[in-house]
Amino acid sequence: METLRNQRVVTFLNREEVDFLDKLGKDALFSTGLKLSRTKIISWLIEFTKKLQLNGDNIKSEEEFEERIIDNIKNEEPHLPR
Repeated sequence: METLRNQRVVTFLNREEVDFLDKLGKDALFSTGLKLSRTKIISWLIEFTKKLQLNGDNIKSEEEFEERIIDNIKNEEPHLPR
């Protein structure tokens, strides 16, 4: 049986993006008592987009990627696991 291992991924985010992740983490801390790390939030976002069964076909920009996610959510919303 293969053990899943975490791998380090380096990413470059601007100040606004880092502040957004930190705000999410702090909001969780004050509402639940548990702080979410930036890494955990990014990981959850990846798992969410995997559930949308996205692929990279014909995506050349951030706008196209965003549109694909929104279209997929609109079309698949009733089928997303809760």
